[in-house]
Amino acid sequence: MKDIDLNDIDFSNIGSWPLPGKVAFVAIVCLVVLLLGYFLDLRSQFKKLDTANVKEQQLKEEYRSKYTKVINLDTYKIQMKEMEDSFGAMLRQLPSKTEVEDLLVDISQTGLSSGIEFKLFKPGTESFVDFYAELPIKITMTGTYHQFGSFVSGVAALPRIVTLHDINIKGGKNSSLLTLDMTAKTYRYLDAEELASHRADKRKKKKGRR
Repeated sequence: MKDIDLNDIDFSNIGSWPLPGKVAFVAIVCLVVLLLGYFLDLRSQFKKLDTANVKEQQLKEEYRSKYTKVINLDTYKIQMKEMEDSFGAMLRQLPSKTEVEDLLVDISQTGLSSGIEFKLFKPGTESFVDFYAELPIKITMTGTYHQFGSFVSGVAALPRIVTLHDINIKGGKNSSLLTLDMTAKTYRYLDAEELASHRADKRKKKKGRR
């Protein structure tokens, strides 16, 4: 059989080829087309498979999350009830507007009963924070460490919330007594009218920033 040199094949005149050559050429072209189509389709299927795998993982995570929530629903309800009870108890520790003066008297009396002497007891200006108002009180007092400790313990024992800030103690030059400067803060809850007014002001401020 005579060897075929590919350089001798005239691809521009396939019609002149012998029948076996034409059949072989057509078969090769069809095979190449089929292989290309197969691999291109296969790559597309792989992409779809990857997408499906990612989606499957997302659905599994969503299922686990929802399943966990359903399983722990009763626990969440109990925790929510405990939080509501705790919040209610804390809210009851905040005086109303009419009780603030009595609370200031209680703080003052706690200091006097501890044996300290007030040099300054000056309530400041209230500021609104969410559902409550904060009232700072500038305090300067003289006494001993023991008396200061007794005062702090007495304030902590009050039925209302009082917090102490910016505490600074200085020694006396010609006396054994110490001077204590600090800011006490008391809190009260806002009534419905004040709360509505406070929220309206916040909305106005937000609109003003835009």
